[in-house]
Amino acid sequence: MNPNNMIKKTVFSVLTLALLASCVSPKVYKDLEAKYADLKQENKKLSTDNEALLSDKTAAENELKQLQSAYDEAVAQRDKLQAEYNAAKSNLDNLKASYAALEKNSSAAIAANSKKNRELLAQLEAKEQALAAENARLEKLKKELQDRSNRVAELEQVIASKDAAMTALKNAISKALTDFEGKGLTVEQRDGKVYVSMENKLLFSSGSWAVGSEGTRAVKQLGNVLGDNPDIAVLIEGHTDNVPYKGNGILTSNWDLSTKRATAIVNILRQNNNINPENLTAAGRGEFAPVATNSTKEGKAKNRRIEVILTPKLDELSKLLSE
Repeated sequence: MNPNNMIKKTVFSVLTLALLASCVSPKVYKDLEAKYADLKQENKKLSTDNEALLSDKTAAENELKQLQSAYDEAVAQRDKLQAEYNAAKSNLDNLKASYAALEKNSSAAIAANSKKNRELLAQLEAKEQALAAENARLEKLKKELQDRSNRVAELEQVIASKDAAMTALKNAISKALTDFEGKGLTVEQRDGKVYVSMENKLLFSSGSWAVGSEGTRAVKQLGNVLGDNPDIAVLIEGHTDNVPYKGNGILTSNWDLSTKRATAIVNILRQNNNINPENLTAAGRGEFAPVATNSTKEGKAKNRRIEVILTPKLDELSKLLSE
């Protein structure tokens, strides 16, 4: 079975189990947490794969530089051989002229010039062979250099296309969520991904994972943009501050709460039929990934958030690098 399909099916199962988490046994819930850990590991692996692809591109560029250096060296060697060939030919012409002059005066001189001519002709032939071999090596280097240049250009084109697509996506999201600026929502692009951060004051009441009407409207507007971009992987992460969870019921910790909140966002996005559920992943990170200090009221408010991380699929890059 294709690993990507297996991961997608597992994600779907985890999401379904998360929805039923409020009525299942602790054992099943622990199984859900274990599957989340696997998904988190897979997400980390995808990030590592992306870094490896960029590393391969850098290696290809370095190899291109080496080929260019070898090509320049071959051109210099060819030019040197050409100069030696021209000098030898000039010497031959001089000897031929001298031979013609001496031919009239002395048979001994003619014999001497004939010997020199034979030696020079042998040298000239050797230079011609060396020049031909160098030209052949030069053509081979030129072909390798062109092939490498084409491959690097393809990689750069795919990466530029992905970056442009993510920039367009970021701009579309910013435009769609203009109404929520200054209400705890930010949109930014970094490391080839788009990050949409929504503070809990826009989405949830304290200790709750039920999304309010204003938050629901924001998530649906985000979903409208995502529905127009089916080739984007969507990771929804729930985050809390470091104040221990004190609610009652099936939740026991901030980690539980952050997972339920992430799943609540997924449930809203799934109402949009244009979004492929296989592209959605819900994850809870509790208080363990803060973006601000928890020693101030403002910092805690920033840490209580939902982050929607949008990542382009790198199938084209993987195919190019495997060729």
